[in-house]
Amino acid sequence: MKNKLRILLTIALCLSVLTGCSSGTTVDNASQVVPDATAETEKSETGKTETEKAGTEESETEKAGTGSGDTGIVPEEIVIEKSGLTNPIANLRDENGDIVYGGDPAVYVDNDTVYLYTGHDMSTDKEVSEAAYHIPEYLCYSSKDLREWNYEGVVMKMTDVEWAGDSKSAWASQVIKHDDKYYLYYCSWDKTSRKKQSIGVAVADCPTGPFTDIGKPLVSALLTKPESNAWNDIDPTVWVETGEDGEEHRYLAWGNSLFYICELNEDMISVKDLNGDGEITGGFKAGECDILNRTMNLTNYTEAPWIYRRSDEEGNYYGDYYLFYATEWRESMGYVRTDDLFTGEWRDYRKFMDPTATCNTNHEAIFDFNGKTYMMYHDGSMPGGNGYRRSACLQEIIFDENGDVEFMEESASGLYGKAFELSCTNGGEVRHEEFICSSDDKAYPYTDVPVGKNLSEKEKDGLWVITAGKSDPDDETLISIEAENKTGLFLTVKNDNTVVLSQDTDASAETALAQTFKTVSALDGSDGVSFESAANEGMYIYADDNGLTLKNIDEMTDEKTRSGAVFIIE
Repeated sequence: MKNKLRILLTIALCLSVLTGCSSGTTVDNASQVVPDATAETEKSETGKTETEKAGTEESETEKAGTGSGDTGIVPEEIVIEKSGLTNPIANLRDENGDIVYGGDPAVYVDNDTVYLYTGHDMSTDKEVSEAAYHIPEYLCYSSKDLREWNYEGVVMKMTDVEWAGDSKSAWASQVIKHDDKYYLYYCSWDKTSRKKQSIGVAVADCPTGPFTDIGKPLVSALLTKPESNAWNDIDPTVWVETGEDGEEHRYLAWGNSLFYICELNEDMISVKDLNGDGEITGGFKAGECDILNRTMNLTNYTEAPWIYRRSDEEGNYYGDYYLFYATEWRESMGYVRTDDLFTGEWRDYRKFMDPTATCNTNHEAIFDFNGKTYMMYHDGSMPGGNGYRRSACLQEIIFDENGDVEFMEESASGLYGKAFELSCTNGGEVRHEEFICSSDDKAYPYTDVPVGKNLSEKEKDGLWVITAGKSDPDDETLISIEAENKTGLFLTVKNDNTVVLSQDTDASAETALAQTFKTVSALDGSDGVSFESAANEGMYIYADDNGLTLKNIDEMTDEKTRSGAVFIIE
């Protein structure tokens, strides 16, 4: 009878403990500490009843069931500050609200509005494996503050270009306004030019199109001899200004491996006969031809030219011309300067950005807006992204006192996002291994970059962007953690429970889960934060001298051990 009574009392006390623990109050950015068990242990020495002992044992078992182990701490879900607007730039979506891929960004500023144009990257996994672009159309977005971007729709489809060799090659473009018309200069495979790439132009009444092709190539590949490949004639850039002589000059330049430049007639849709011989010809010497090959002494030129010149507060151009372009392979960003686009010396070559971590190519658009200079470029950092499924990113360009562009790294935080440091409470900072993105295609994708305490002496290798959790962006307690200077590489849990930097190459639910963590109150009861793996409940990011791993909470039985799973976000 006594044993039955003891069992009934034990069950009643256990139910009471369970009810009490489940009705706790949620506290943001704080730890809920359960009563210290030491006093209960001392009480047993002075006459604790067997029923009380049983209740205490059951309470400890219940606490372990919530993921507290023997710590005396019940980790609670908390919400932490996120990085905000980050790269790739926000809201690049179609009419259904779905994120779309788009590369080779071009920008035109029309009064108070910035217009962004991209090709619509739609390569399938099979096409990606075959290194095949599938870009059927050009898209447009607009913004008045570089924060919020509105989808303006498709501005031109390749199915509407009669001379195009196929319907999926809407390669790089640039838009400019002239005499109340808007001109889209672009390139594509040309069935009228021995199936090589040629330069085209389409015209619209407004910047959001629709653009209508003029019915034939503006610059046929047959005009630019000699050629080194079938895609020399790509990536047009256009620049219009009135010279000191009062004459308006309308420059068009382009080229892969080789760099060409010509002038356009006032109609903007035909090449100017500069030497007056009645025909359009190519050559190497200014004054003797109309399309000038200016590749000579152009250092490490690859493709993607963009002509730019600085201007004062009144909008008057001054100083050198800058020819920005993709340089080397994999493509970095560089430029040269000259005082004359046709006859001036190419000088002051600078490489100012290394290859991105997620894309083999790059293509810049340099523009001024509200007194500052910016660069739009592309990478492959979106889920499932790569060199054939690209996304537009944005950063400010800084000129030094000599007019040179300061070196810049790719940035996940972009213009308006916030990057954080993660300090380990057991000493050191979380940093990824220092590396420059490789020029060897075989090194990609990056899926196993070491991360640990003080792995790099470089400060930027310890900056992190905190985004909404990739597995469930609507749950505010879930986050994903991205390297600030290696956009698209996220902290990722591997099958062996190590935590590394990795690209999301397949956009799968499994990868999203491996790159998502729940933020909870510090396991040691401090003011820090702990990160529980969304893919492995009860397992937390743990930092020691061997790197980052996942450790089960039940393995962390003392404060010193638990401190390895606690981080300070600054």
